[in-house]
Amino acid sequence: MLGIDDELKKTRMYQSIKEEGLQEGLQEGKLQAKLDAVPRLLALGLSVEQVAEILDLTLEQVQQAAQNR
Repeated sequence: MLGIDDELKKTRMYQSIKEEGLQEGLQEGKLQAKLDAVPRLLALGLSVEQVAEILDLTLEQVQQAAQNR
């Protein structure tokens, strides 16, 4: 069975799916880091609009992150 797994991992399709999953995970992590920064930036006195512009988020994302914290 190990031989089949090793051969599968060498295929282009497997590599492509693996890379796509890694990229999605990185993007989700970056977004989460931005959302985690929202309350701190608002606490410093920045407006929702300023935070959205600085973090490249939508106003809705900033407002929702502010409510969730």
